[in-house]
Amino acid sequence: MDDSHIPIDINTTKLLEWLVSRRHVSKDWQENIIKIREKINNAIQDMPAHDGIIKLLSGQHINYFHCLKIITILKETEADSKNLFGRYGSQRMKDWQDIVSCYEVNNIYLAEAAQILMRNVAYEVPSLKKRITKLEQMQGESDKKIKDYTRAENMAQNEFNAICKQLVIDGKDIRKELVNLVNDIPEMNNKFMKNLLSVEKFMNVCIEFYEAFINFHSGNDNSIQALPLLKYLLTNGNTTTYEYTYGEKPVSIELPQLEIVDESESKTDSIDFGDDIDFGDNVQIDFGDISVQNIDLSTPMSEGDIDWGAVPTDEEFEIVDMDVNLEESGIVVEKSGLDGGVAKGNDAYTILDNPKTREQVLNDLMELAAFLKIRLYEMSSNSDLLLMNQLDAPAILQMQSQESVTALSDYVAVVLNELINKRAQQLHNIKHSSKYVDILTNSLKHKLEIVQRMQTSKNLLEDKIKEHKDEIRAIEPVIKKVIEKTKILQKEMQEDLSKKYKGRVVNIIGGVNTM
Repeated sequence: MDDSHIPIDINTTKLLEWLVSRRHVSKDWQENIIKIREKINNAIQDMPAHDGIIKLLSGQHINYFHCLKIITILKETEADSKNLFGRYGSQRMKDWQDIVSCYEVNNIYLAEAAQILMRNVAYEVPSLKKRITKLEQMQGESDKKIKDYTRAENMAQNEFNAICKQLVIDGKDIRKELVNLVNDIPEMNNKFMKNLLSVEKFMNVCIEFYEAFINFHSGNDNSIQALPLLKYLLTNGNTTTYEYTYGEKPVSIELPQLEIVDESESKTDSIDFGDDIDFGDNVQIDFGDISVQNIDLSTPMSEGDIDWGAVPTDEEFEIVDMDVNLEESGIVVEKSGLDGGVAKGNDAYTILDNPKTREQVLNDLMELAAFLKIRLYEMSSNSDLLLMNQLDAPAILQMQSQESVTALSDYVAVVLNELINKRAQQLHNIKHSSKYVDILTNSLKHKLEIVQRMQTSKNLLEDKIKEHKDEIRAIEPVIKKVIEKTKILQKEMQEDLSKKYKGRVVNIIGGVNTM
């Protein structure tokens, strides 16, 4: 049977093994290839300037088929050294002809070419492609991290902007701006009082309703006075704590100087809310020259002295003379009433500015709001128990309906929300707590640090992505070139093996054609 037309198929991974088994190459071919590589390294040191040779020697492993092409080029460049017998006198030609002759001994060139082909197919090209895949994966992970960092950056920036908007600050010099916010407290308190007095009529009804309910169910006859501070605010306005405490206006007000210490920078931001506190000189009360030895009990008293009289007996009783001249004794008594004392410390603050009285006002409003909500809950039930319990109640209790109590509850809620809004609480905490200023400042700065850190991380990742893209662009031409050279080598080996089998078609399968 004629098998000349049957192709010979050789798997790339088994190519070297196939050559050894068919005795085309010997098993010890690698021992001889070392000497050939040394000769190639010496020969390429002296090469003519030719574009074809430069292209062959650039960036690739020189094999047997390259040597044949170099000899072909040298036949042109070294034509002048050719003698009458067709031999070349050029040492370059002799060197490369010697290299080709060494390659052809025991077909060493086939073994080396097979090894190069197998390495390119199994390792070089897959390794470069895996590198590109890894770089693309790293690029995708970096893109994902950038999105996460952007989300965290936007979240921190939005929180920072929201707090700044709530506090009405620019957020440039955070601590200074926070300290300056205390100047807005008087205006804020005035706004609260304006809203409170605008619903004064309804607030008085709420308080009267609450007091009537307490007195009725406790059995007292209008003896319990509830919510005293709230009633005071409605009647007298936002006076000083001194006036509320002592029932009289102070002669003068000495507001305390607020010291806000910056622990991190060891600085002090001082806010002057009035004149400095004058504690005065150490006043010494002059009681005169009084001693036990100077008192003469037997001597008649002169005018202006205190007459203690004699010890009364059963028969007589003498009234003690209490007519004491205070001006002569050196004791001075301040006037009372509208000419009171000096308001100092917390007493100098207004009711809404003093932390303790402000908290009491807040408690009064919350107490009133809770009372109205409970009444609404009772009225919304279907039970007649509430109506029976209020048969003997005062008129204000019996007149209230679910709609009226709902309206009263809404009025109280509006006033209460004005007092407990976030900005109002923050401003009072800033004024009365240096630590709160530090915490709020550090919190805002921390959010800015997060924004800056996220931006820095994004910039680093963007630089990495650029590096990955540049590396991918550099690897892609290399892969293309390796595949191209591998295809050429594969074709050259197929043609060479075909000659050894009298022109039969030889196919090296599983090579670069499958990539």
